[in-house]
Amino acid sequence: MKSLLTIFILFQNCFFLQAQFYTVSKQPASYKVQKQQDLPEVGEASKNDPSTKVGKSKAECPNEWIQQYLSVSYPMDRMVVNSPYGWRRDPFTGKQSLHNGIDFHARSNEVYAVMEGEVIKVGHDKRSGNYVTIRHGNYTVSYCHLSKALVRKNTVVKPGEVVAITGNTGTRTTGEHLHLSAKYKGKYINPNILLDFIKETKDKAIARYSSHAAHNQMGYCHSAESYP
Repeated sequence: MKSLLTIFILFQNCFFLQAQFYTVSKQPASYKVQKQQDLPEVGEASKNDPSTKVGKSKAECPNEWIQQYLSVSYPMDRMVVNSPYGWRRDPFTGKQSLHNGIDFHARSNEVYAVMEGEVIKVGHDKRSGNYVTIRHGNYTVSYCHLSKALVRKNTVVKPGEVVAITGNTGTRTTGEHLHLSAKYKGKYINPNILLDFIKETKDKAIARYSSHAAHNQMGYCHSAESYP
């Protein structure tokens, strides 16, 4: 009973400790982004989702939504956009060019894996500086201009695991920031596709958990033994 109470308290705290997510303002229609179809459905982000188990109670288990909330993570605790994905004036050439990711304000911040995945690259190049790339199925997410990487290639990381520290490495940077880019089947996409999925997953988990807690307080929650 004490352990369940502890989980309940921790999950309640999650409501107030979510990363502050800032939606990028809409840019002129100079590029087209289509929502990909093979992202997990919201509510199915975790392969170990207990909702798939046979014989669960009709009253959803609160642990299911705690697990769902923790199955995705924002890449930073607080995200302020310096430069969005899309066409912009290149700060180095002055010409219009496609910015293939999102730049977030950073000051030696921890960087988190957005979902469970495999680290496929850890390296350094002139353009990106120190970088880490993680594969999540058909998607890959790269974190660039890092001061240092904290993971190794071929390792599996969990959502929310610290994978790097932000920095100012590489030649394509005018100051410290996190450059986050995402690819779908090898082609760049707007990272907001993944960030919106993360937000939707967390919001749904909170809503379901809150609904369960409210029903439980009103005496509407039945145990698994209540159903044949």
